[in-house]
Amino acid sequence: MTLRSQILVHKQALPDAGQALPGRATPVPVPEHHFVSGNPLQPPFPAQLQQAMFAMGCFWGAERRFWEQRGVWTTAVIYAGGHTPNPTYEEVCSGLTGHTEAVLVVFDPQLISYNDLLGLFWEAHNPTQGMRQGNDIGTQYRSAIYCFDATQLEMARDSEARFQAELNKHGLGGITTEITDLPAFYYAEAYHQQYLAKNPGGYCGLGGTGVCMPA
Repeated sequence: MTLRSQILVHKQALPDAGQALPGRATPVPVPEHHFVSGNPLQPPFPAQLQQAMFAMGCFWGAERRFWEQRGVWTTAVIYAGGHTPNPTYEEVCSGLTGHTEAVLVVFDPQLISYNDLLGLFWEAHNPTQGMRQGNDIGTQYRSAIYCFDATQLEMARDSEARFQAELNKHGLGGITTEITDLPAFYYAEAYHQQYLAKNPGGYCGLGGTGVCMPA
């Protein structure tokens, strides 16, 4: 096996807590306000709003898809699902934190429903690829839905079953998306927040399967 192959294999295996990098106690600083909406990136949020979290590959393009939706009040890019507290981007990319690149979505349920967000999630990326998304390879690009309560968890699992049925009709593979209760999560560095609004020509590897979520 070549060195490059060994690195790729390593980056597609989640570390356990004993293998993970130690991280740090201090959170990375993030901007006070969203670059596009001007709303706060961190809580407390207005009481009528709800929160959701999704991982679907590189978080730059994923975050843009959500902030563009009517009813989404703010978004932030996040490291979630791993062991290392307050990791850096370089640490996450090493494969030794266990985190995936995720997006926190704060939304008004009177304007956009959690089901609407789930539909966008399934359609906007390929949830069958395991520890990768397109040409982006590594555990930090895995697909995930992290749920804030039991209702979200039930809705997410139901949507998975419905979307898998559509994938089956098109001869596509099984969903590998991680669906679980909300884990500990950490805000990514300031330069990642709303990256594609600050860098309109920046990289976006987001791409779906062409399959639509049934109504």
